Formats: sequence, structure tokens, C-alpha cells
Amino acid sequence: MSFSAMPSSVEIVRGQNRRRIILTVVLVSVGIHVIAGIVAGIVIVARYLAEPPAEFKVTKDIRLPAEERQHKMNMAAFDGMAPKPSFTDKLQSLRPAALALPDLPKIPMGQLLPLDPAEILTDQVVALTGSGGAGSGIGFGAGGAGGSGIVTGFNFMGIESKGNRILLIFDVSTSVLNKARKSDVSLAKIKEETINLLRQLPINARFGLIQFTQNFKAFREELLAATDANRAAAKDWIEEEWVETGSMQASAKVKRNPRGVVGVFELAAQMLPDVIFLISDASFQWKEGGSLGDVPWEQIAKIVKGPLQGTEGCTLNFIGFEMKPEDRRKMESIVRSTHGKVRNIE
Repeated sequence: MSFSAMPSSVEIVRGQNRRRIILTVVLVSVGIHVIAGIVAGIVIVARYLAEPPAEFKVTKDIRLPAEERQHKMNMAAFDGMAPKPSFTDKLQSLRPAALALPDLPKIPMGQLLPLDPAEILTDQVVALTGSGGAGSGIGFGAGGAGGSGIVTGFNFMGIESKGNRILLIFDVSTSVLNKARKSDVSLAKIKEETINLLRQLPINARFGLIQFTQNFKAFREELLAATDANRAAAKDWIEEEWVETGSMQASAKVKRNPRGVVGVFELAAQMLPDVIFLISDASFQWKEGGSLGDVPWEQIAKIVKGPLQGTEGCTLNFIGFEMKPEDRRKMESIVRSTHGKVRNIE
């Protein structure tokens, strides 16, 4: 038997020491983890058991007042930015009433916020009349505006209509002027009726004016708001630019128009009116083929029932002077399709 393979006492001691070290390390590591788990558990439990920290909240809106001088300056600057509405018209009634209606009350202008004149007119008219008043004078007035902003109760040359985008078209050819004079409706009377209607339109309305023979002349090629300035400009245009000779030559102010009334309706369709008054004798000519001839009624009906109606519709009213029976029948058919009215003045 050989004794060289048996471990010595030194090696046995070294093995025992190594096992002790490993066991110590394991025990220390386990102990550290156990202690860390206990501490973490205590922290978590303490978080739930501890009272929440105090929070300070302000439930009332606290604002420091501005200095009096700076406040006045700010208010003056803001007030200067707000447009001030002007009111020159008076409330009128279409028919006699049991009690006379008072004038519109004075409205304070020194307000912080800008005012909407259309809303002011609406409130005052509804409060005083209940639904809306209309102008009187010679019977051609404009009414108060309702909640939808539509002008009600206005009357032009004997035809009542309603709308807030009004276009007046005048045939000033020689035949129409002569027939109007024979019917005791002078050119001055037509001007007076037109100016009176424009004067009484509320500020939320828009208006336009066109004269034509073959060519045409428009006050503006768009509808303008019925402000004091625009109405004054329209009055000057009527008094200074009105054609009284029965013809219009193309110029800077007069547009060449071989299509006659059809070309006028094409311009009117671009202006998007909701009510039109056309004054003529229903005898329309054009030079579409190069020579003068009558405008086919099919062409007039096509543009009136088509582009002129737009997206919201347009009412065409017609005032005619000594219309021929056939022309009157055709015109009445076209006008009725737009829910308009025809008046023939003999």
C-alpha cells in the first residue's frame, strides 16, 4: 500500500477554511438582502400610514387693482379703437297706430366694447313694435330688421318685397323714357323713389344700381353696405351720372355690352342679390349676332332661372311701361318663377 495519495493535514485545514469563508459570504449576503427587504417594507408601510403633506391652495381670484391713471389711459386707448355707430334714421310705421311711436332712444357711445348697429336696431324695433316697422312718407320705406337680418316691408314703385341684398336695374333707353313720360312718371320721380329707398335702408342691408340700354353703367360692380357714406355717394351718382339721352356710348364708365339685358343679368349674378327691381318696357334688343335684334325670351328665362338664382335664390320684380301683351305674358311667366311681382304702368 502506498501512502502518497492520502491528503495531508495541511490540505484538510485549507479545505475547511475555504468552506467557512464561502458559508460566511453566503450568510452575509442573505442577511443584507433580508435587512434591505425589511427596510423597504417599513418605508412602504410608513408611506401609507403617514399623513399627506399640507398643500396651500387659493380658491378666490385675487387681483391687484391697476393704478388709476394707467387704468384710465388703457380704457381711453381701447375706447378709441372701437368704431362708433351713427344713426340718422328714425323709427317709422307703415300704417296709423293707436299710439304714436317715440323716436329711438339715445344710445351711450362711451362703452368699453364695440357695438353692432344691426343688433341695436333689432332690439329697439322689436321692443317698440313687436315684429318690425316699415317706412312711410310716400309709401316707399324700409323696415326694421328681424332676427335673421332680413329687411322687411320695403316698397319700391308700388311693389312690396323683402331682402337684404337689393339691386335696382334701370332700362334708360329712349323707348322707356318716352313711355314713362307719357305715363306721368317723370325721370325726376324715378330718381326720387330710388333715393328715398336708399335713404331708408338699414345698415345691415346692401344695395347696387345699374343703368343700361345696350351698354350698361353700374354704380359699383358689387353690392355696398348701406352706410351713410355709401348712400351719399349713390345719391350723387344718381343726380350726376343718370342717363337722360336714351343711349350710352362705351367709355371708361360705360361697359360695352352687345348682349343687352342678358349681359346685365350676368353682371347681376356676380353681385349675388336676393331681390332685384327691373324697370323697363319688356322690349329687349341685343347685337349678339352682329346685327340688332330682339333678345330671345328663352335666353332671358335661362339666365334668370339659372345663374341669377345663385345658391340662395333671387326674387325678380318688374316694373313695366306700356308693355305689349305678348311681352307682358312672357315677362310675367319668368318673374313668377322667382316668386316676384310685375306691375304694368299704362
